[in-house]
Amino acid sequence: MADMWAFRDAVSGWAAGGPGGPASDLAVHLGLRTAVLLEGPSDLAAVEALAARRGRDLAAEGVCVVPMGGAMSVGRYAGLLGPPGLGLRLTGLCDVGEQRFYDRGLERAGASRQDIYVCAADLEDELIRALGTARVEEIVEEEGDLRAWQTLQRQPAHQGSPRHQQLRRFLGTKKGRKIRYGHLLTEALAPGEVPAPLDELFASL
Repeated sequence: MADMWAFRDAVSGWAAGGPGGPASDLAVHLGLRTAVLLEGPSDLAAVEALAARRGRDLAAEGVCVVPMGGAMSVGRYAGLLGPPGLGLRLTGLCDVGEQRFYDRGLERAGASRQDIYVCAADLEDELIRALGTARVEEIVEEEGDLRAWQTLQRQPAHQGSPRHQQLRRFLGTKKGRKIRYGHLLTEALAPGEVPAPLDELFASL
């Protein structure tokens, strides 16, 4: 795992204009064959949680999961990791609103757009729908966040909104909360509850 984090750090430095040699050397050392392009760390938390649930060691399988810090970076990362760069197979997960960035980025890199799995709104929304709002609220209470959740519900801007929309907003109101709940909600899924985009991504790896 330490080597995989080193690879991610090397790729981030490369994407920021640094040298590509360290990432290339680590890709060979790790035997990488596939890069999973994710928008950010909350998606990474969910993917890593599901991998653990399913007993998958993605690093040992030659798969690196790369959070890019936003969908607008996909063109840069696809060029570095895909056919023009390290030659890895590219796949990924994105929000429907960001699909256009993925489509353009992968097309420019000569990679298949069919290997991108799209969430109806975003991954948090998919997880909330899969679990149901009652179960998500139970997890919120178990985590000691009930008071914060109730405070958001009382705010005029959120009164009258569907419960799943309120929960989705709640997950994004505090730094680090989306990452923590990305892991927790994924861990809580029963085998048949995994949202289709996430399930299909794993089936492709």
